[in-house]
Amino acid sequence: MTLAPTHRHGQAVWSDTQLLYALEEVVETELNRHLKVAKEWMPHEYVPWSDGRNFDGIMDGEAWAPDQSKVSQVGRIALVVNLLTEDNLPSYHHEIATLFGRDGAWGTWVHRWTAEEGRHGIVMRDYLLTSRAVDPVQLERFRMEHMCEGFESDNQHSMLHTVAYVAFQELATRISHRNTGHHSGDPVCDRMLARIATDENLHMIFYRNLLGKAFELAPDQTMGAVRDVVVNFRMPGHGMPGFERAAAQIAIGGIYNLRIHHDDVLQPVLRFLKVLEIGGLGPEGLKAQEELGLYMGGLDDQATKFDERREALLARRRARAERA
Repeated sequence: MTLAPTHRHGQAVWSDTQLLYALEEVVETELNRHLKVAKEWMPHEYVPWSDGRNFDGIMDGEAWAPDQSKVSQVGRIALVVNLLTEDNLPSYHHEIATLFGRDGAWGTWVHRWTAEEGRHGIVMRDYLLTSRAVDPVQLERFRMEHMCEGFESDNQHSMLHTVAYVAFQELATRISHRNTGHHSGDPVCDRMLARIATDENLHMIFYRNLLGKAFELAPDQTMGAVRDVVVNFRMPGHGMPGFERAAAQIAIGGIYNLRIHHDDVLQPVLRFLKVLEIGGLGPEGLKAQEELGLYMGGLDDQATKFDERREALLARRRARAERA
C-alpha cells in the first residue's frame, strides 16, 4: 500500500487510509497537548447528594412532581435532550473506533475521548435524579426508546467528513450545555454544565486543529467535506423521541437556535481556520468554498428572520403575562 496520494487535475486525492496515516503524527501532538491541559474532575463532586430521597416504587418513597424541580421548564427540556444525546456514547464510540481505528495515537484518543464523555452522562443523570429536576420514569422510557432505535451517523462513510463534523458538533454541544446551565435557574446545575462544557471545548480544539492540518494536506477534499457537513448539519440527538418539538422550545428559550448556530458554532471554526480565505484550490475546492460562502450568507438571513419571529412571540407572551 502506498501512503502517497494520487493526483487528479493537479490536486492530491487521498483515501481515508492514507489520510489516517498522514494525520497520525498530528493526532499524537494534539493528544499530548490535550493530556497536559485537561484537568481531572470527579462527577460525584457536582451532585447535591444531600437533596436526594427515595422515589415511589419498591423503595416506597415519594413520587416525582414538577413542583419539586428547581430547574426552569426550558432547562428541563434541554437537560433531557442533552442527557439522551450523551446516552448514545456506545454508538459514538463504535463509529469513531471503526473510522479512526483502535491502534496508535488514533486509538489512544478514541478511548480517552470516550472515557471523558462518559463522565458527562454519569454526572448529568446523578444530578437530575438526586435533585428531582425531571420525571425519572419519563427519562428512562425516553432513554430506552432512543437507544433501541440505534444511531447512525450521517458521516460514517468518510473519515474526513467525520473529523469536519465533530469539529463543529463538539462546539455546538459545548454551547448547548453552557446555555442550558445559564437558563436552568439552578446554580448547582449551572456549575455542573460549565464543567462539562470545558471538556467539550477541549474536544473541539482537538478536532479543529486536526481539521486545519487536513486542509494543508488535502485542501480540495477537506473543503468539500466542510461544505457537506455545514450544509447538512444535524445534532447527534436528532433521532430521539420528541426531538423536533423539544428543539423548537429550546430555540425559543434562547438555548440553541439558528442565530446561535451561525454566530457561536459555525462562524468561530470557519474564521479560526480561515476556511473562506483559503487559496490554491482546484476546481472542486473552489466550487465547495463558493457554495459554503453562499450557504453561510443564506443562513445568516434565516437567523435574522428567526430572531424577528422569536422576539414577536416573546413580546406577545409578555403582554399576555402582564394582562393576567
